[in-house]
This record gives sequence, C-alpha cells and structure tokens, in this order.
Amino acid sequence: MTAAGHVPVSAHAETKAGGRNGTMKGFRKMCRKAGVFLLFLVSAFLFGCAGQREEMSCHAGGQVIGRGFLQPVCEGAGKIFTTYTAEMRAPLPKEEFARVKDYIPDIIVELKYAGNDNFTGAVIYDFTDAYLRYGTIEKLKHVQEEVVQYGYSLKIWDAFRPVSAQFKLWEICPIPKYVANPYGGYSSHSKGNTVDITLVNREGSEIELPTGFDDFSDKADRDYGDCTEEAAGNARYLEEAMQRNGFVPYSGEWWHFEDGDNYPVEEVFSP
Repeated sequence: MTAAGHVPVSAHAETKAGGRNGTMKGFRKMCRKAGVFLLFLVSAFLFGCAGQREEMSCHAGGQVIGRGFLQPVCEGAGKIFTTYTAEMRAPLPKEEFARVKDYIPDIIVELKYAGNDNFTGAVIYDFTDAYLRYGTIEKLKHVQEEVVQYGYSLKIWDAFRPVSAQFKLWEICPIPKYVANPYGGYSSHSKGNTVDITLVNREGSEIELPTGFDDFSDKADRDYGDCTEEAAGNARYLEEAMQRNGFVPYSGEWWHFEDGDNYPVEEVFSP
C-alpha cells in the first residue's frame, strides 16, 4: 500500500515503456513510407535510363523497330544491326501471310517495285512492307541469323507480289526469261514464298555482287564466270546460305530464291 499522492515505481516504468513503444511504431511507419518513396525514385531513374539507352543506341537517324531483351532493335544511319531476342509472337500456320519485319526485325526491306527505282521506271504496287508466307519467313529468319554472324544482313528487294502487279510488269516487259507470264501461271512471287534478295554490310551498304537488281544481261545468271572474283564469291555465299535453309535458287537471276515448300498463287490477300 502506498501513501496518497504517490505513484508506484512500476507505473512510472509502464508509462515510459508505453512512450518508447509509441515512438518506435512511429519510427517504423516513417521508414516504411521512406522505403516506398525510395523504391519509386529508383524505378523512375531506371525507366529514364532505359529510355536514354534506347535513344542513344538509335542515334544519327536510327529508328526503333522492335524490342530486344537488353536493347532495342534499330534500323537507320545510327544502328542497323543489334544483337536481339525478338519479341515473342505466336507462331502462325505456315501458309498464312505475315509482315516479314514482325518476325525478323533487323532485316532490311527496300521494295524496288514500291517506287520507280526499277527497270520499268514506274511504281508497280503501293505498299512498302514485305509480306511472305509464315513458313517462308521462318526459313528466311534462319538465313538472317546466319549471315549476321559474319557482319552481313539480308536486304529484300521484292517479296509477295500481287497478281495485278504481275500483269502490269508483263505489259511493260513481255519477256518470259525476265518476267513470268501471268497468262501462263503467274509468278512464284504471287505465291508468297519467293524473295529477291541481296546482302549488305554493317553500314547498310550493298556489297559487290554480279549485278544490280533486275539486270537483264548475262551477268545476272548463276554462271558467275563473267563477273569479278569478289562478286562471284559473295553471290555463292548468299546462294549457299539460302539453300542450306530450304530455298531453291533461280538460274537466271542471282537474287531470286523460292521456298522449297510450294504454295498456291494468292489472288485474295492484299498487303
């Protein structure tokens, strides 16, 4: 029993302990808030750095055309080749048409018949993206992966060609050696399994090959005896890489390759 007006020592201890506990709870609460805020700042910083890396890796006119695992896939003056893991896309039935760059982001596309830089001097079709059968794209992807290891890239000059475009070409140049007669079975380009293709270096410049595109001289064939040794070697390298991956070369044009898997002529699909 204590005297009136006196507080037991134990009560003083409980009061002090309660004060300390309240202080600790407040301190821990403040730490949690500070931790969340710090996490936000770090995330914002990393996101900003990622955007900066993307911008820097595609400098000097480059354009981001896809995302890689560690860096963007770019094309243009700043960066043409980038080691990448392409964005995963659901595989399609092999006969379906797809945009080539959706599955081979670092391939270069310059469709000659989409402009007037071709033997006709006229625009033959009005699209600039290359389309092929999905099964053909998968084979072409393996070729691209192979040549990139040696400092090259594939460059597509022509891919799927609508039937209407084939009639237009035949009207301008009715020579079966160079233009397939659409009245006699169309062109394999209209099947979506054929590409006209060349090689470029790391700077995006075309390397030496027997001729340019749509050259109607004897130098365009696969004899290679009437061109320089370097041009012949480059043409053979491209031919062998395409053949290893299931393509059949056309004897009259060093740039022309057809997928060994056949498909019917496509008269409905339009890019």
